[in-house]
Amino acid sequence: MAKALFGSVVAPAELRVLEENALLRAKVRRLEAELDELRAQRDAAIAHELLSMAGDTEPALA
Repeated sequence: MAKALFGSVVAPAELRVLEENALLRAKVRRLEAELDELRAQRDAAIAHELLSMAGDTEPALA
């Protein structure tokens, strides 16, 4: 019985690890979202640059 009761008590060190794990997971989610946003911005800038370069030249077969 004592063993079952002891197993249900979480040590403070375990709580600290769980809390730190949750904080790190949240940070990873934020960084992944930021990375997705930066990639989208980069892709949009590349697309814009390519379109502006394509508009500057005359068609070769015209």
